[in-house]
Amino acid sequence: MQFIDKVKLKLKAGNGGNGIVAFKREKYNPLGGPSGGDGGNGGSIIFKVDTNKSTLLDLRYSKMIRAQDGENGKGNSMYGASRDDVIVKVPLGTIVKDIALDEVIADLNTLDSQVVICQGGKGGKGNYHFKSSRNNAPDFCTLGTPGEERDVIIELKLLADVGLVGLPSVGKSTLLSVVSNARPEIADYPFTTLKPQLGMVKVGDSSFVMADLPGLIEGASEGRGLGHEFLKHIERCRLIIHVLDMGHEDPINDFEVINEELKRYPGNLGDRPQIVLANKMDLDNAEENLKAFKEKYPDIEVFEAITLINEGLMPVLYKANEMLKELPQFPLYDTHKTDTKVVYKYEEPKQFDIYNEGNGVWRIEGDKIERLFLNTNFQDDDSVLRFSRALSKMKVDEALRERGCKNGDQVFIHDYSFDFMDEDE
Repeated sequence: MQFIDKVKLKLKAGNGGNGIVAFKREKYNPLGGPSGGDGGNGGSIIFKVDTNKSTLLDLRYSKMIRAQDGENGKGNSMYGASRDDVIVKVPLGTIVKDIALDEVIADLNTLDSQVVICQGGKGGKGNYHFKSSRNNAPDFCTLGTPGEERDVIIELKLLADVGLVGLPSVGKSTLLSVVSNARPEIADYPFTTLKPQLGMVKVGDSSFVMADLPGLIEGASEGRGLGHEFLKHIERCRLIIHVLDMGHEDPINDFEVINEELKRYPGNLGDRPQIVLANKMDLDNAEENLKAFKEKYPDIEVFEAITLINEGLMPVLYKANEMLKELPQFPLYDTHKTDTKVVYKYEEPKQFDIYNEGNGVWRIEGDKIERLFLNTNFQDDDSVLRFSRALSKMKVDEALRERGCKNGDQVFIHDYSFDFMDEDE
């Protein structure tokens, strides 16, 4: 299976259906009254974790995902049909970034994660909805609101407790294959591993997930080699096992090269706790290299092993398991942006803002007032009057007057404009 861990999509939730104006016209019911039904809600777009998926391959060729629009209301007080939500199934560990906002809007990090990414539009109200003792024959309705629309980047960051790092061909894949049921490709040439591999490691009564990541090289954080594509998967790992080939020419330099790349990569990977595993201790110059390494780094505990024959690995696994019990989960937001503290946040919608565009032109913007605008049928006089009364109730005219808006100035809400009339002048 091809490993796809990043895709770009356009998402569009369904628009709400419009309410309608209708009256009963029945022979034996001369006072039937208003009977225009409400429009149905548009479908939302929901991302949901599916444990059967391990890649974003299903989304690779999808340019746009769109939910259906709600049905318009009908006569005889019949509501329009609401549309089903579109469920997008993604692997555990998927994050969703809003391109326009440049921030993470969802982090699907638990098995039951399910997030509404684009909310469907609400259906408009038919004239039956507005019947009252003061107005028993309303002849206006409201329009459905548009569904949310986003351009997003979907990115998979593997959820592993332990990440294996090291230069190519140091024995990471071999290590994973002998301590878990994972079956990564193993060969005696560099870059055998072309995609991250996960394996479940059992230690006594405990277990943890280990990830074998493609080999890093010098300059990986700047885009060289294969490692730069997969450094982001280490962001989720609470612990790093740094595998060194002690039979290599200069393991000390290898160690420093990899740590430098971890430090350069955004996300403070260089500060992540590490266990150093000295592999291939059966080679001729391994003992000499290990001695030199310990002299250079006397405070670092080094575990000796020969992964090919599963020798010396249990102490490493027990050490990792012991450290994981004390290590907290890392914050589940975009670690590239240190000012981002919360993934899901609700803020009370601001009613409106007023902008002076000069030359007697003003613009009003705001969540509440824009929803009211989109909900109004400007082809209907009663709907326009209702919109005007709502603006007055929100004290828009007072706010415009305080900002210096004068009689005859032009005021815009979306593409709709009106002349300001100050009754106090």
